Amino acid sequence: MEPAQSEMSILGCSTNGKGHNLGDDKYVPMKTMPEELDTFDDPDGILESEEFLPNGDGTKPMRFTDFEGKTSFGMSVFNLGNAIMGSGILGLAYAMANTGILLFLFLLTVVAVLSCYSIHLLLKSSGIVGIRAYEQLGYRAFGTPGKMAAGIAITLQNIGAMSSYLYIVKSEFPLVIQAFSRADPTADLWYLNGNYLVVMVSIGVILPLALMKQLGYLGYTSGFSLSCMVFFLSAVIYKKFQIPCPFEEFSAANHTVSHQDIHLNITDNHATHDNGLVHEMDDSHCGARMFTMNSQTAYTIPILAFAFVCHPEVLPIYTELRNPTQRRMQHVSNLSILVMYTMYFLAALFGYLTFYGKTETELLHTYSRIDPYDTLILCVRLAVLTAVTLTVPIVLFPVRRALNQMFFASKSFNWLRHVAIAVTLLSFINMLVIFAPNILGIFGIIGATSAPCLIFIFPAIFYIRIVPKEQEPMHSIPKILAACFAGLGVAFMIMSLSFIIIDWTTGSSNSGGGH
Repeated sequence: MEPAQSEMSILGCSTNGKGHNLGDDKYVPMKTMPEELDTFDDPDGILESEEFLPNGDGTKPMRFTDFEGKTSFGMSVFNLGNAIMGSGILGLAYAMANTGILLFLFLLTVVAVLSCYSIHLLLKSSGIVGIRAYEQLGYRAFGTPGKMAAGIAITLQNIGAMSSYLYIVKSEFPLVIQAFSRADPTADLWYLNGNYLVVMVSIGVILPLALMKQLGYLGYTSGFSLSCMVFFLSAVIYKKFQIPCPFEEFSAANHTVSHQDIHLNITDNHATHDNGLVHEMDDSHCGARMFTMNSQTAYTIPILAFAFVCHPEVLPIYTELRNPTQRRMQHVSNLSILVMYTMYFLAALFGYLTFYGKTETELLHTYSRIDPYDTLILCVRLAVLTAVTLTVPIVLFPVRRALNQMFFASKSFNWLRHVAIAVTLLSFINMLVIFAPNILGIFGIIGATSAPCLIFIFPAIFYIRIVPKEQEPMHSIPKILAACFAGLGVAFMIMSLSFIIIDWTTGSSNSGGGH
């Protein structure tokens, strides 16, 4: 048996006609399916990350296409939407401030369309060979090097994302608790220690969710996570009509002014101090711009380019989708991206229209300049922390899947291994966040390398290699577009790495990712 054929038989088509028939995918004619797939026997074990169920006698796992997905369309949309939604939404208002409303809308629309196209390439390749695993598509296209490249990229990208999420919990959660309790920030209280809090959140919330056997079970928590971000969006819209421009900046030095001194005014640097608020007098920045080009504009391109990163989660969600067809999964992806696209634009628009030229790189910090004890904003910060926390299990699943694909490809599902990988990953990430937070800068380099590969380069080159030349010659329009798409990914990679290197050499921090 040839190696390629053996690998294909691992996740091949069903010979008994049960489960999903790839002929249902209207994009993929049956004649493109390799004939060998119907003749090979199943291997002795299937990847646990595919969530296969045993046959009645319990001795032999079912084939990939015999697995009956049970996750509804709506839950799949929640899961994919939660995978897309990251902390990057907090920086989109700053991106709009440096591009202008119309240019930002154009760039965001282009990125959303490109993301849909990228997912289309993944699903088309998956449908042709009957494989719904990113790593196995890499194997089908380039053998073991392709499989390892995809697995390593997914592992590094998602470990970096989880590390950044938990770092946000470590740094922001104590501030929220301190503001709610009005505790002395210099007090040595355990519940104001970010290291303790991030461990408690990891053990009490993230780990139980990460131990779920199937990704579909997280649909409920994903729905709650998205509702938290809807609350964030609602608060941003509400605050637009409550905060004047120029806004009144909170002054800690004057916060203790007595009630009798409420009318004490001190003119200093074009500002008026009144009962702890600094009234900005310069309103030159209070105007919306449709187009803006400045030194920071180029930095917004990588932020937007990676705003819809969800590709490692697409195929696992596809695997568990009820009545899975390529068209149905494409609809899940399109709807998820459309919802996130709308939320991204509205959050960026109303955040920008609140602070205009004074918008900071992290939107919630700008609100804290006005009143760090604003109850609504504190609730919003808590909601964002909740959403970020509930995203971690979704991001962890593809990492465990990739590790199983790379190192335990011939093994059947094992609960001990399933739990051990989750515990090891969370322990490693917690140690990074607690003991080596400075190493997170390294993940900026990793993210700038792995994200373009997962979003642009791999889907395109896998598509070019997997789709038969008889069906689409190399000079056909679909493959030419795919080649251009891969070239675009290389351009984004070079641009992102260049900005990060410039930041390091100049000591600034302007480049960022969408997640």
